[in-house]
Amino acid sequence: MIRVSQGGRSDPPAPSSSLRRVNAVMSNEAVSGEATGAIAPPAEASVITWKEKGAERSARWRSENGVPPPRRVTVADDRMNADAAWRLACEGTAILWRGDFQNARQLLQAMARRVERKPAKKGAMLASATDAFHLHRQAQSQRSRTLGMLLLPFDADYHIPLRRAPDVREVCTEVWGPAGEGPSVASLRELLGLIGAHEWRRRGVEIPAIADRIHPHYGVFSPVRGEYIGLVANTPLPSQSLAFDIGTGTGVLAAVLAKRGVAKVIATDSDPRALTCARENITRLGLDGRVDVVEADLFPAGRAPLVVCNPPWVPARPASPLEHAIFDPESRMLRAFTAGLAAHLEPGGEGWLILSDFAEHLGLRKRAELLAMFDAAGLTVLGRHDVRPTHKRVGDAFDPLHAARASEVTSLWRLGAK
Repeated sequence: MIRVSQGGRSDPPAPSSSLRRVNAVMSNEAVSGEATGAIAPPAEASVITWKEKGAERSARWRSENGVPPPRRVTVADDRMNADAAWRLACEGTAILWRGDFQNARQLLQAMARRVERKPAKKGAMLASATDAFHLHRQAQSQRSRTLGMLLLPFDADYHIPLRRAPDVREVCTEVWGPAGEGPSVASLRELLGLIGAHEWRRRGVEIPAIADRIHPHYGVFSPVRGEYIGLVANTPLPSQSLAFDIGTGTGVLAAVLAKRGVAKVIATDSDPRALTCARENITRLGLDGRVDVVEADLFPAGRAPLVVCNPPWVPARPASPLEHAIFDPESRMLRAFTAGLAAHLEPGGEGWLILSDFAEHLGLRKRAELLAMFDAAGLTVLGRHDVRPTHKRVGDAFDPLHAARASEVTSLWRLGAK
């Protein structure tokens, strides 16, 4: 276990994408701190530069969120107070920390409290659901950008050369790959996200439908919202011979189908992290002989009597690579799935589309648009199973998106070819 302070706790795992792009609880980050999907690191490494002790310095810049290296950097230590740090961060100046690690963490917490004290924009309470959504995203983007300005140095072996710094070499290796490429710099806030994700991976998430745990990797959706899993676990199967799981992520739905007695499940994803994660989970569950995890853009070759997909639920543009876990611009994955489904169903087969109506309550998509999408793809609705989410934010009246959350329904649409 990685401990960042005595009695303290790290930030929650960073969000993620993979073809699973799934149901998000839309919390403080992006719109959901529970979604995780995988985005591969950029092919070319970025470099951050700064001046220190009269000399030009540089190091590899690391950001799984796709944030470019800051242009202005100042070096600071324990003498810097929160007001000064907050002012610099708001002005776009990053702070490379050379003091005590735990003091840096306390400084970040103090900066976060200043974000929370900022008054809401005038007139925000009168906004429509769509306006409230965009204002919420704008505020969270600004929060993430400002708090991401507190930076840490890393040696070539991922050791943090600061007093009282935790050993995060295993954590960093899991996400950044093998060490040895020279020194690097990353934000403290992102490191805390990596530590949180490492703990999720180590402990796993209890899934009652398989009577076992799923261990999500960094950048792959953590299946903490159980209602969509329950829908797949309880809807009558049209066949037990073969199923496709499109955008498998952690492999949780493939495992549920196999545990229900489906003889063969082909689980697809296009993201390397998701593929590795799913394969490890399937092996850990002893399902290697019944679940094949394959790299594919949506559908594998052939047809199946059951095709399952849980795409991103919010048709909006992601602000960073990791937000692809939550946002599906112009419903591209949803449209691609529906458009190709009929060609991959056996006669009499069913496609199970798991989708929340959250976007409808935000005014981002109309139910008529979804039904028209089905019709244009030559699909007919065979039935629908609904469930209301039970996560904590449903009852949070102070949440700016509370009205939409309180009305949300997650559905499993049973689709067939016309």
